[in-house]
Amino acid sequence: MTRLLILIPAAGQSSRMRGDDKLLRMVDGQPLLTRQVARARGTGQKVLVTLPHDRPARRRTLAAAPRVTLTDIDGTQGMSASLRAGAAACLGEPALAGLLIALPDMPDITTADMNRLIACFVGAPDRVCRAATPDGRAGHPVILPRRLCPAIAALTGDTGAKAILTAEDADLIALPDDRALRDLDTPEDWQAWEARQR
Repeated sequence: MTRLLILIPAAGQSSRMRGDDKLLRMVDGQPLLTRQVARARGTGQKVLVTLPHDRPARRRTLAAAPRVTLTDIDGTQGMSASLRAGAAACLGEPALAGLLIALPDMPDITTADMNRLIACFVGAPDRVCRAATPDGRAGHPVILPRRLCPAIAALTGDTGAKAILTAEDADLIALPDDRALRDLDTPEDWQAWEARQR
């Protein structure tokens, strides 16, 4: 079995939620973060969750999660801090073939979706594999091959791995509707998503 590290970058500040913590919002009877970590664990791959120093409640929601590594980082450094932690962890284990990045605020992403990406990556483990919409717009999750981890480990700021991804010819895996792009950043996003679930 091809071994990957699934990185769940959960160190963001929820700055657009006007005081609420989006990752602690209840979905299916549990905090969103707990739910999405469980979905990542369902792939059978290793899971690393980055957490901010100033949000102990997030760590508490994952205290009983098996087979999950929790790493505290400085969330004010932006997405790059989580990506650097993921890249370092991947490079620290020679058996890992790559890094799957699964954003925790995308509640429609399932274990099956991640497994589809993993199956794509197994067939071409030196290429980027990315979820996309049915009309071909690239989104998340994304799998970065191990060869890109040194570049990821050098990232700074809050732009994520955009520049690295732009330079790569990715294999796109179409997921249903717009789930590869749908993240919940604002109370309005949540209201619209919850209305769709009803």
